Amino acid sequence: MTPRSTITLNLTDVYSKRRTITLFGLSGALVLLLFVVDLFTGSVSITASQIWNALTGGDCPEATARIIIDIRLVKALVALLAGAALSVSGLQMQTLFRNPLAGPYVLGISSGASLGVALFIMGAPALGMSAIMSSVGIAGAAWIGAAAVLVIIAAASRRIKDIMVILILGMMFSSGISAVVQIIQYLSRESALKAYVIWTMGSLGDVTTWQLYILIPAIIAGLVLAIATIKPLNLLLLGEEYAVTMGLNVRRSRNLIFLSTTLLAGTITAFCGPIGFIGLAMPHVTRMIFRDSDHRILIPATALTGAAIMLICDIVSKQYTLPVNSVTSMLGIPVVIWVVLSNANAFSKR
Repeated sequence: MTPRSTITLNLTDVYSKRRTITLFGLSGALVLLLFVVDLFTGSVSITASQIWNALTGGDCPEATARIIIDIRLVKALVALLAGAALSVSGLQMQTLFRNPLAGPYVLGISSGASLGVALFIMGAPALGMSAIMSSVGIAGAAWIGAAAVLVIIAAASRRIKDIMVILILGMMFSSGISAVVQIIQYLSRESALKAYVIWTMGSLGDVTTWQLYILIPAIIAGLVLAIATIKPLNLLLLGEEYAVTMGLNVRRSRNLIFLSTTLLAGTITAFCGPIGFIGLAMPHVTRMIFRDSDHRILIPATALTGAAIMLICDIVSKQYTLPVNSVTSMLGIPVVIWVVLSNANAFSKR
């Protein structure tokens, strides 16, 4: 390599690093701006001084302070956490399965959570478990359902080496569980059925202040595990066989990724309901913006872009009184169509 080519490579690396740092700064600033805008958005008009006083303990009417702290601040925090968690879990699944259309719910996590909620809302009274289930709550029932599916998938992955077989197994679990949920829906009362359908629409506003003490540590734990999977994910980009030759324990790494995904996607589904397309679309948007495949960059970048988009969805849903799931679908579907069209040649060769 000539000195001129070496200088060119060094300049390219410097430009790439500066560009990445700039994008991270812009993404962080955008998330902060959208977070503040989310605090201002709502049916009740609130001034900047009232928000500042409520957050700092200054002079503010009690009713206004409750709206800001107990409703808007909590909802904005949940939107930020949900966007980051679902996007990172989607990135992990796409890398692990080497499938651009894989999302955080491919393992049947969402279906397991739906079954837990269906049993809680519609099945508990019929099965005589109302006293037991009432102490669990919707979030607890959803998390138990998601965790149960993870245990089954993790047990199966110990005997199955092919990751695509695990993907098919997760899809089969989803279909089977969905059939059971449909049977419960058919046999349930109208009021219970309505409550379940509302849960499936997704909501960021059902999380209470005390539930944040459960939600935040669970998401932080999932993100820490995601950071721990950066090296395995980078190796898995080149295939499992190459990863094994580099000394990677594939099964251990796979279980670690499954656990991280369940903590991230399962917890958000438990507290907010199934929120679609964020985990599927945002990793692709992040790759397009940052132009990098290194997970040391992609994981924090995906968390930021996912948080930004989820805050936008929350602002739009509050402005037009729409279910958050419908807003995420309207934003996510064009991205998915773009992914399918851009990968059309790759799919046709298989």
